[in-house]
Amino acid sequence: MKRFRILIPGWSGTGVRVADAVGAEDGREQQKPVSDEAHSAFTQPDGVGDPTAPEDEQPTSEFTVPEGLETLQAEPEGSAFAPPSTYSAQHSPAAYTGVPGMPMARMTESPWQDRMRTMLRMPVGDRPVTEPAQRHGEAGPAVPRVLDLTLRIGELMLAGGEGAEDVEAAMFAVARSYGLDRCEPTVTFTMLSITHQPSLVDDPVSANRTVRRRGTDYTRLAAVFRLVDEISAPEVDVSLEEAYRRLAAIRRNRHPYPGWLLTCAAGLLAGAASTLVGGGVLVFFCAALGAVLGDRLAWFCAGRGLPEFYQFVVAAMPPAALGVALKLLEADVKASAVITGGLFALLPGRALVAAVQDGLTGYYITASARLLEVMYLFIGIIIGVLVVLYLGLQLGAQPNAEEVLQITQRPLVQIAASMVLVCTFAVLLQTERRTVLIVSLNGGVAWVTFGALHYAGDVPPVPSTAVAAGLVGLFGQLLSRYRSASALPYVTAAIGPLLPGSATYYGLLSIAENRLDAGFASLTNAAALALAIAIGVNLGSEVSRLFLRLPGRAKRGAAKRTRGF
Repeated sequence: MKRFRILIPGWSGTGVRVADAVGAEDGREQQKPVSDEAHSAFTQPDGVGDPTAPEDEQPTSEFTVPEGLETLQAEPEGSAFAPPSTYSAQHSPAAYTGVPGMPMARMTESPWQDRMRTMLRMPVGDRPVTEPAQRHGEAGPAVPRVLDLTLRIGELMLAGGEGAEDVEAAMFAVARSYGLDRCEPTVTFTMLSITHQPSLVDDPVSANRTVRRRGTDYTRLAAVFRLVDEISAPEVDVSLEEAYRRLAAIRRNRHPYPGWLLTCAAGLLAGAASTLVGGGVLVFFCAALGAVLGDRLAWFCAGRGLPEFYQFVVAAMPPAALGVALKLLEADVKASAVITGGLFALLPGRALVAAVQDGLTGYYITASARLLEVMYLFIGIIIGVLVVLYLGLQLGAQPNAEEVLQITQRPLVQIAASMVLVCTFAVLLQTERRTVLIVSLNGGVAWVTFGALHYAGDVPPVPSTAVAAGLVGLFGQLLSRYRSASALPYVTAAIGPLLPGSATYYGLLSIAENRLDAGFASLTNAAALALAIAIGVNLGSEVSRLFLRLPGRAKRGAAKRTRGF
C-alpha cells in the first residue's frame, strides 16, 4: 500500500490542503475517508435526537392563517376574512346606491348612441372610465390602428349623409371599445379628425381623414351601424382584424338595386308626385317620362365629370319641357303637375334635413356647409326650370299659374300615391329591402296627418307640415333604435310627400312671367315649408327620447356654446 498527497489550491493558510487517499495497486476499490468534513454543518450527530424548540419560539409566517380561522374561507362576500374575488369592471358591485324609491339609471341600459352622446358632452375629466368592450394584448391597444379604423368608419357614415353628431358618437364608441378612453373626435363637412392622449404627461396622437366622395347608400350605412353596435357590445367579440375585414367587405359590396331599376324608380316617383297634386293618367306618364329623361341626362353629365350643380340644371329641364309641350298642344290636362312631379324627384330634402339637424345640435360649421350645398342645388333646379319656362313663354305657351295651387282632394288616391312616392324614394336612396315597406307606411302616416290637419282642419300648411314631419321623426327614431340602425333610412324617404314642390313651381312660374313679388313670396313660402320639415323631423327625434332609457335620466347636456355672454 502506497500513500500520496493531493495538493488542492485555493485554501487559506498554507495555500494547500492535504488529503489522504488509499490507492490499490491491484485495482481494488478505494475507500472513502471518514472525516468531519464529510458531514453538513446542520446534520445532527449520531445518537443525538432532534431537539424541539418551545412553541412560543417557533418562527411563523405573517401570511399564515391562524388556527381556528380556516372555516372563514367560506364566509359570504363582504366578510373581512374572505379572500377577494376577481371581477371585471362590467360586473363590479355598484359604487353608488340611489335614494330609496328612486330608480337608478346605468350607462349600459341605453343604446350606444345615447351613451356616447352623453359622454361626448362631458368634460374629459368627468367621463366615466369603463372597461373596454373588446379585448387587446398585454401591451395595450394598438393606438394607430384603432384610430385608423375609427376614421374609416366615420368616413363611410359621413359620406352616406349621416349627421355630424351621430358620426362623432360612432367614432367615440369605437375608440372606447378598443381601450382608448381619452379621445376627442371632430367632424366637419369634409374632414374627420381624432386625437388620443394616453395621460396628462404623454404626447397626444392625432389622425385625420378627408371625405372626397359622397354617395347615398343606406344599405351600406345600415351595415356600418351594425358593425359599430357589435363593436361597442361587451358580449360580442370583434377583434381589430375582424373589424377591418368586415369594413372592407362593406365597402366592396355592390348597391342592392341595379341602375335600370333606379331610373324606373325616378320615373315612378315623379308620376306619383304628379298624381298627389291632382294629375291624371296622362300627366302621370308624362311626368314619369320627363323624370327618366332627366335622370339619364344627369348620369351622362356625371360620367363626363361635370359638377353636381350642372347635373341638377340638366335634370330639371325634361319635365319642364314636357309640361310646356302639353300647354303648347292645348291638352286638357293639368300640365303644371308634370313640372311639379319632376321637382319632387329633384328637391334635396335629404341634405336639407341633415343641415338643419347639424345646426340644431351645435355643429354650425357643418350645418353652414350643408346649407350652402342645398342652396347651390336648389339654384341649379331653378335655372333649369326657368330657362325652359322662358322659352315656352316666347313660343306662345300660356301656363295657368293659379291651377298650380288648386289641388283636387282625392284622399284614397293621394294616400296610395304618397306611399308609392315614398317607396320609390327609398329605392333611390338604396334602402334595404326589408326596410322599404316600413318606410312606405311611415310616409303614408305623414301624408294622412298633413291632409287631416290642412284639408280637413284648415290648419295653415307650415304648422301642418311641421306636425307631420314630427311624427316621421318620432316613428323613424323609434324604429331605428328597435333595429339598432341609423334613423336616416326611416326618415329621409318618408318626408317625400311633404316636400314643397307646388310652392316652388308657382314661384318659378311667377318669376318667369315677371311677377317678381309673387314669385319671391312663393319661394319664401317653399323655404319655410322645407325648414318646417327639417325642424319637425329633428323635434320628433328628440321627443322620442322620452320613450327611451337614457343614461342619467335624460340629463343630456345641451351644447353650451352660446348663452349671450
